[in-house]
Amino acid sequence: MIVLDPAHGGTDTGARGENGIAEKDIVLQIARAVREQLARDAYRVLLTRNDDSNPSYDDRAAMANAYHDVIFVSIHVSSTGTPGTAHAYYDQFATPSPVPPAGAGSGAKAAALIPSGSSLTPWKDAQQPYLDASHRLADFIQADLAQSFSGSPAASIAAPVRALRSVTAPAVAIEISSVSGSTPDALNAAAGPLAAAIAHGISALRQTGSAGIR
Repeated sequence: MIVLDPAHGGTDTGARGENGIAEKDIVLQIARAVREQLARDAYRVLLTRNDDSNPSYDDRAAMANAYHDVIFVSIHVSSTGTPGTAHAYYDQFATPSPVPPAGAGSGAKAAALIPSGSSLTPWKDAQQPYLDASHRLADFIQADLAQSFSGSPAASIAAPVRALRSVTAPAVAIEISSVSGSTPDALNAAAGPLAAAIAHGISALRQTGSAGIR
């Protein structure tokens, strides 16, 4: 199962271009086109939204977490950057905060409420066990994107991407540039190479072993 996550939606328009392009609309169109192409390649594909709604980050993650053997891909269009380039990201966790002492106030981290030795993982840390697989997937996808989108980097980038944080499976974000320097047709044309990069990345990840894939 591939879960495609068209970013933003509803009142959250995302990046906006001078020509009136809204990121939320472009990413939905791209996600639909990517879904069609991946479906032709025999992948099962689900969108976190298929209209102008804006599910919460946790709701989007929960859709992916309901499946086994799943890949999560969040799709974005940047507000700036070199038009016609694409970047793949995997999540980057900050250094864990120290656990507040007993008697800490109501602002204490929710993680502190989980008993020591508990098998429960805080929702905000769900992606952490899958970072290695996510990193490898992002690198595989980025290598393909670099071939299809001239000027794109050869390697993926670690960044604190909230959309990935609660996913219990390999998860990446892909950002295409940009609403300020591209036409809607040019951005929508990215769907074909994007679908191919995702399919090739998943295939390469599986060939390296199943670690990190539920």
